[in-house]
Amino acid sequence: MKLVTQTDVISQRLGDEVAVRIICESGFDGIDYSMFDMKNDDCILNTAEYKNHLKKIADIADFYGLTFEQAHAPFPSAKDGNEKYNEVTFERLKRALEIAGILDTKICVVHPVEFKENCFEKNMELYHKLEPYAADYGVKIAVENMWGWNKETGKIVPNVCSVAEDFNRYVDALNPANFTACLDLGHCGLVGDNAGNMIRQMGSRLGCLHIHDNDHINDSHTLPYTSKMDWDDILHALGEIDYKGNFTYEADYFL
Repeated sequence: MKLVTQTDVISQRLGDEVAVRIICESGFDGIDYSMFDMKNDDCILNTAEYKNHLKKIADIADFYGLTFEQAHAPFPSAKDGNEKYNEVTFERLKRALEIAGILDTKICVVHPVEFKENCFEKNMELYHKLEPYAADYGVKIAVENMWGWNKETGKIVPNVCSVAEDFNRYVDALNPANFTACLDLGHCGLVGDNAGNMIRQMGSRLGCLHIHDNDHINDSHTLPYTSKMDWDDILHALGEIDYKGNFTYEADYFL
């Protein structure tokens, strides 16, 4: 088990190269490479220079003896009814899997999508289309539990894979050779469940984590033990299911 954190917020402020160096020098055991910026056309990962860029950050990590343990594809992975967006984004998801493979990252999170009709079937179609690329690049796609937003009430509401029964249905329908589950601990309480319950109900399906804290109202992505989540219960639950993955922080909004 390794202690890992994502590049996301540091990269936004200082760039990938500095972000990787900071993570390495801060004492982490591994890196979660965030590719959220790929939603922007001018992101270097969308250009012909992406392999040169990846070599630079890989060389930095190698110098410090760290590995890229996890990655996060751009999102939304698709938009309901927006075929132009979906066509462009699918190509970027393919590249994100390739990038994960180049960095020798074993898991890349690809968010499921809320579709108004035939949600499960359309997500399965998306994941099955991506599966051959994941297999070719030696990367497992991780499905993540999501939350939605009610514009009328201004509150977070359940969404695709928000509760264990729905999440398990998605994971069980996919090939375990190429897919796993990423449980975002902070998302659990936002939709009326709690992380300990989700962990116990998911059991061996759970391949990786996003770890952060919140007040069960806002998705604040802050440091564990600084808000209201029950970390004693979470850690006991991980022990009960004999969780063997990494501890991957997604808590850098506290910056």
